[in-house]
Amino acid sequence: MNKKELRAKYKALRQELSQDEIDDKSLAIANRMLQLDVWEKTYFHLFLTIEEQKEVETEFILQIVAGKDKEIVVAKSNFETLEMTNYLLTDNTKFQKNEYNIYEPVDGIEVPNTKIQVVLVPLLAYDKFGNRVGYGKGFYDTFLSKCPEDVIKIGLSFFDPEETIDDISPTDIRLDYCVTPTTNYSFL
Repeated sequence: MNKKELRAKYKALRQELSQDEIDDKSLAIANRMLQLDVWEKTYFHLFLTIEEQKEVETEFILQIVAGKDKEIVVAKSNFETLEMTNYLLTDNTKFQKNEYNIYEPVDGIEVPNTKIQVVLVPLLAYDKFGNRVGYGKGFYDTFLSKCPEDVIKIGLSFFDPEETIDDISPTDIRLDYCVTPTTNYSFL
């Protein structure tokens, strides 16, 4: 399947999930995250859930990362440049929803891409090779291309991988792992 077909398929599959299912599956994903060999790292970039899109609820992972005394980085998206600015999450961080219903930091302590060691990547679909399908704007591919080469890229999904994604672009950046409620997939 191509990216357009996969976007439609997985948006529809997500819409079938109840809030209880989303919460249960998200908690299972957070618990599976504990099995990954990433906890010696310090800077974790975390996406904030878009509830309307029925994304994986990252609050559970946020609690785990914070409990391990890691630095949590969150992004603010610029839809004109398709780039993200990263901010350190602190007790003083104020958030507001943008026009796409994404919670974003208003301002704060900016964190350069070069400091980020682990990125939790939102996605709609992915394949057995670690290729992913996002919402189509390229924010994460642009962002990841500016991170250190050894940054660990972890997708989060309620679903298992597709066999392949037909229309991968040279600018698409592959995942290292994808965590689902039942399995940790490695693409290393």
